[in-house]
Amino acid sequence: MPEPVKKAVSAFAKKPKSQEAEEGSSVVFEAETEKPDAKVKWQCNSKDIASGDKYLITADGNKHSLALKAITKEDANVYGVIAGGSKVKFDLKVVSKPEAPVEAPADAPGETVVEPAQAPAPPAAAPTEDQAAAPAQASAPPAAAPTEDQAAAPAQAPAPPAAAPTEDQAAAPAHDAPQAEEGQPPDTRQALTGLFTEKPKSGEVTVGENITFVAKVNAESLLKKPTIKWFKGKWMDLASKSGKHLQLKETYDRSSKVYTFEMQVIEAKGNFAGAYRCEVASRDKFDSCNFDLTVHEACAAEGLDIRAAFRRTSKDGNDDSGELDFSTLLRKSSSFLKSSHRAVQVSAEPEMDVWNVLCHAPSSEYEKIAFQHGITDLRGMLKRLKKMKKEEKKSEAFLKKLDPAYQVAKGHKIKLAIEVANSDAEVKWLKNGQEIQPSASKYIFESVGNMRYLTINHCSLADDAAYCCVVGEEKCTTELFVKEPPIVIVKNLEDQMVMKGERVELECEVSEEGANVKWEKDGVELTRDESFKYRFKKDGCKHVLIINEATKEDCGHYKVKTNGGESMAELMVQEKDLEVYQNIADLTVKAKDQAVFKCEVSDENVRGTWYKNGEEVKPDARINITHIGRIHKLTIDEVKPEDEGDYTFVPDGHAFNLSAKLNFLDVKIDFVPRQDPPKIHLDCMGRTTESTIVVVAGNKLRLDVPITGDPAPTVIWTKGEKVVTEGDNRVHVETTKGHCIFTIEGAERQDEGIYSVVVRNPAGEDTADINVKVVDVPDPPQAPRILSVGEDSCVVQWDPPLFDGGQPVTGYVIERKKKKSYRWMRLNFDPYRETTYEAKRMIEGMEYEMRVYAVNGIGMSRHSPASQPFVPVAPTSEPIGLSLDDVSDTSISLKWRPPERIGSAELEGYGVEYCKEGTDEWIPAIQGLTERTSMVIRNLTTGDKLQFRVRAYNMAGPSAPTTLAQPVTIREIMQRPKVWLPRNLRQTLVKKVGETVNLVIKFQGKPRPKVTWSKDGEPLSPTFASVRNSDVDTIFFIRKTERKHSGKYDLQVQIENMEDTASIELQVVDLPGPPKALKIMEIWGFNVALEWKPPKDNGNCEITGYTIQKAEKKTMEWFTVYEQYRRTNCVASDLIMGNEYIFRVFAINLVGLSPEPCTTTDSAYIQKTGIEYKPPTYKDHDFSQAPKFTHPLVNRSIIAGYSTTLSCSVRGIPKPKVTWYKNKMDISNEAKYRMLSKQGVLTLEIRKPCTFDGGVYMCKAVNNNGEDIVECKVEVRPQIPKEEKKLQSHTE
Repeated sequence: MPEPVKKAVSAFAKKPKSQEAEEGSSVVFEAETEKPDAKVKWQCNSKDIASGDKYLITADGNKHSLALKAITKEDANVYGVIAGGSKVKFDLKVVSKPEAPVEAPADAPGETVVEPAQAPAPPAAAPTEDQAAAPAQASAPPAAAPTEDQAAAPAQAPAPPAAAPTEDQAAAPAHDAPQAEEGQPPDTRQALTGLFTEKPKSGEVTVGENITFVAKVNAESLLKKPTIKWFKGKWMDLASKSGKHLQLKETYDRSSKVYTFEMQVIEAKGNFAGAYRCEVASRDKFDSCNFDLTVHEACAAEGLDIRAAFRRTSKDGNDDSGELDFSTLLRKSSSFLKSSHRAVQVSAEPEMDVWNVLCHAPSSEYEKIAFQHGITDLRGMLKRLKKMKKEEKKSEAFLKKLDPAYQVAKGHKIKLAIEVANSDAEVKWLKNGQEIQPSASKYIFESVGNMRYLTINHCSLADDAAYCCVVGEEKCTTELFVKEPPIVIVKNLEDQMVMKGERVELECEVSEEGANVKWEKDGVELTRDESFKYRFKKDGCKHVLIINEATKEDCGHYKVKTNGGESMAELMVQEKDLEVYQNIADLTVKAKDQAVFKCEVSDENVRGTWYKNGEEVKPDARINITHIGRIHKLTIDEVKPEDEGDYTFVPDGHAFNLSAKLNFLDVKIDFVPRQDPPKIHLDCMGRTTESTIVVVAGNKLRLDVPITGDPAPTVIWTKGEKVVTEGDNRVHVETTKGHCIFTIEGAERQDEGIYSVVVRNPAGEDTADINVKVVDVPDPPQAPRILSVGEDSCVVQWDPPLFDGGQPVTGYVIERKKKKSYRWMRLNFDPYRETTYEAKRMIEGMEYEMRVYAVNGIGMSRHSPASQPFVPVAPTSEPIGLSLDDVSDTSISLKWRPPERIGSAELEGYGVEYCKEGTDEWIPAIQGLTERTSMVIRNLTTGDKLQFRVRAYNMAGPSAPTTLAQPVTIREIMQRPKVWLPRNLRQTLVKKVGETVNLVIKFQGKPRPKVTWSKDGEPLSPTFASVRNSDVDTIFFIRKTERKHSGKYDLQVQIENMEDTASIELQVVDLPGPPKALKIMEIWGFNVALEWKPPKDNGNCEITGYTIQKAEKKTMEWFTVYEQYRRTNCVASDLIMGNEYIFRVFAINLVGLSPEPCTTTDSAYIQKTGIEYKPPTYKDHDFSQAPKFTHPLVNRSIIAGYSTTLSCSVRGIPKPKVTWYKNKMDISNEAKYRMLSKQGVLTLEIRKPCTFDGGVYMCKAVNNNGEDIVECKVEVRPQIPKEEKKLQSHTE
């Protein structure tokens, strides 16, 4: 932990303290400076004060005092004293005179001296009531009042020891720190980006009291809410230390957009003292600030009798026995404070400063001095004395030491400087206790006079250490903090989708090697846990998060954070797809044979279930099911006809199956004569669905056809009319005894069709047709289309594949990826049946692409082409301010303003539509969109009543429409001519010679008016000025003005017999001529009186002043005496005796100085010295006063319909601003009320109130000094009709 930052050395040896005094009395503040020749300045409310009737300022060596006479309530202010670079503030509290006058001795009127022995003060362990009540954050002056002897005779009261602060110091709020010194040495720590609008300041607090540090950040230019961290020392984060003694608060002011962060220390302890740091960060911006907390031990209040505090008490009257009775001291102190308004007796015993005697006495005399002064607790006295002697002595070797701490950015350089008393002294520099050797590149030592410098180049984290400068036996230390620049993420994380059990690596790249990063999953920080689930790898600038075996629980959003940015990616874990190494094949077997279905899958741990025609197959004597490694077998012994059917293997936990068909071959053996015609023995002949043989594309197609015939027949296979031969390597035809086998290796889609087998022998022939169907995965769908986009979603649509693979499409799988990424992420795991899908959880403003797979019973197709890139964006908000600009018989002009929220996508344009009243059909006004915010719609039908609306379009589509408040009838409206003269042209327009005049003046009128310009009543010539007119404005243009262009210009706008006019005054100004007749009127002392006449040519504008210059006749170097001098005579003062001067004067107008001056013809010779005149100084009286209501509002009960008034009176300087409220709602702009203010009397008139006007009315007055409010209740009773009044009178 770094060493606590020490306070800068003060220029004061003794500081003035806050005091309390009665009206009419006097008070004296004293201060002592370290140096006797120091200049001291006294202030009141930060304004300098001087000796006079009110104040008396004296100085004697290093002792300075300020005395105030005849104190009044207005003297209760904050005072200050300044010496060198130090400033001390203190308060004067003025109390009213008590009813019983205070008696005082005749020899000292107005002063009361209290003998310390008669009024012992409370000990340091028990603060006074004022101290206990003073809040840490109070901005008021300290509540604790000094004793009367402090106020009346500060010169006689010895100063308390430095280790024991006075009551004023203990009671003063640490937040305001009135004793704190201003003008500290310059802070050498480098500010980074300046996010703070108010930095936390160093503070002091007494043990057991509270203190609050405040930091403010203006978030107006920030894109993200700032985060703040509080540290003690170098690295201790205080966020985890919040509790009983530490509270961190945060507030946000929406009006000023300022975040306020507070760190409140409650019941401070001694170990809380030290150096603190506050850091704030927002995206790529960062700032920090160091401050200190000093904790003082609770000490005895000033003015208490030290000897009485250290005396022991006993019941037998023996002072050598007993214990210190602190409770008695407290009671005596309390009674003393409460009876301070009574007169006290003055003891004749002379005052003796025991501390002063002990400080200058040898240790062998301590017991003797204690005995003489009645101090029996010598041990406690010596402890206090030891603390006094610990005061820091002034350094003899150093004139200026190192600051307590420095801060430098990494890679920059810093220069440490000290000033030694002896210019020949040798200096050693130490780093963490080791001497630093100079080097040309890293450390540079410099010695300039008494100054010694250490320059550290290219600061790194290794330079973050404690540095010490040693001169002889003395040394001074400092702490250097090396601040790293914010670490930025150069390469972001990418979304990933992996299979369950796979290894995952999330990789990012930062701007600097060895930087620290933090990994989070769904907002929770990741650490190296016991199971080593997560591993963190650093490789230079690359940081990798490794997950060894991904599970479903690892799905989520992963974020990597640095102190300069963050990056997020999504991880999706999918169940691992099971790969089929060997599929089961269709079988055709004969009776009593064995049928074996065999398949091989990629995972040997996957179990499965066998089904026959949808029913689970159970093992028995004939049926055997085995699972060895990756191979699954179903064996059926002695096949029977009932075993024929579809067999399916379904792996557990996976959404697919493997199917094959078992065909039973029933061989009938008949008696065959010697010549038997050929016969094909097939049960699956024909072209029905049941007789179709289905084969998966890529698998082997094997047709084993039993045949008989004698002699052995020949076999011919045909497909359609084409004979199938073995010309293709894929096709094999084989004939054996009793069988003909037709095989196609790797069936393809073109192999589908009806195959015919013909067997012939001399006895005859036989033919059979076999229908073969080849099924495959479907074709990829067409490129998907993006129908619409939202803020974080999109709707995508695609067309089904052109070929479904021979099996119906069961669904689709959709994937997306970022445009600049290479990783596709699956959006659904189960096939999605529809062809329109809404994809969600996308990042707005990021560019994406989509693609689709088709799925059928065989498998998944290849992916479709990627869609066109799109960006998820939300539609804009509706355009605002749609209004009618103009309308004619066949056209209308509309205008509007852009939407308040546009979003991350560009605004493509606006669509304008209209519809006739009574219909719902909206007709586009133009084809396409317009980028302008105004439009003229033409070719409309006269007399139609139309409604108009405007919508904004971006990539996401149209926004909500904004519509005119009511339909518009298409008919031209006659409009009187009117000139809209700009405000700046209603007064004289001033231009310099050579400048351009370009005036655009708008007018109105229908039909188009006639525009005429004239100058000084004469028609305007086209060569004199250019004029261009349009339907709505006229442009007056002069390219280069001259003096002749000055004058009055009239503009006339006329329609038939109606007209409107406007006038413009143009004044063209130039530089003035030189003044005339400059004369030296008189010479006396060191002064010369000059007089001259105004210039003949003033440049067509008023002469604003003159510049007077003087020159010695020898050197002729000109020096300015006066600038912007208004009169035509002046006195040039402070001239040098014996010199001869000449003078010149320039005239000044709006354009500038005259080109030539007017110079005196003769010179002035200074012969004698003058008399210095010191004008008297006067103190400005402060009449400011906070608002105060002198007459309140009165509750009223009024009758509805009768106007009434509420009155009150207020005073305040400056005049306060008055606001009226009803039920806390501002009614200043309500027409029902009228507010009057005259000579401080405020009146609110309620015109014809109704029953709803009843409530609480409040008047609020505010000025710079404060505010005040007053309120009343108003009850409004309903009127009683005349009939009810008569009825009531009859009843009575």
